[in-house]
Amino acid sequence: MGVFDKAKQRAEQLAGKAKEAVGRATGDEDLENAGKRDELEGKAKEAGQDVKDRAAGAVEDTRERFRRDE
Repeated sequence: MGVFDKAKQRAEQLAGKAKEAVGRATGDEDLENAGKRDELEGKAKEAGQDVKDRAAGAVEDTRERFRRDE
């Protein structure tokens, strides 16, 4: 995962936490829920990218093993 992508996803999570806190403090349930949603979206994107990165690493490891066997 690129550093920029990771930072963007973390920023999305932090913004969601902030929205959630403001919503809770002001009694705005819609804002609180929007913050929770934003935080979860950031976490889901980060998890998805981690899976992609691991898969790409596994593919590269397999390629290297085949190259060594040739």
